[in-house]
Amino acid sequence: MRVLVLSDSHGRVADMARCVEFVEPDHILHLGDCIRDAEHLQRHFPAVPMTMVPGNCDFDPTEPAEKLIELGGKRILMMHGHTRGVKYGLQRAVYAARECGADVLLFGHTHQALVDFDGTLWVLNPGSVGGIHAPATYGVITVNAKRFDCSAYRL
Repeated sequence: MRVLVLSDSHGRVADMARCVEFVEPDHILHLGDCIRDAEHLQRHFPAVPMTMVPGNCDFDPTEPAEKLIELGGKRILMMHGHTRGVKYGLQRAVYAARECGADVLLFGHTHQALVDFDGTLWVLNPGSVGGIHAPATYGVITVNAKRFDCSAYRL
């Protein structure tokens, strides 16, 4: 299973579509800013399941700021990160991931790609697919019987 992770698209739906075409994911996760971009992308690729959370630039109080999902037998905590103060450190977000038994913590908000693994928890920030203040980047989670990892790539 290949999971495409996108964040901080800020209107760059064409760049997200390029990622989908390149990665050919089984599932897409969008971490906010702007969730309407994710909805637009979903209309272009209706066969690919998508899960999304809102960011600080999204104004939909009906969507939870964090979601714990399971894909390929792995628990993934999704958040944009603004509610956990990720620009000032990851402690609160990592604590939340450990508390819910997540295998992967996903966040955006900083526009800086990050991949880390401490032996028990993967931490992935795909950066900004919108390419604001930095090159456009995206993330991929690979889950299968022989491999489980997270990566970030430059578009």
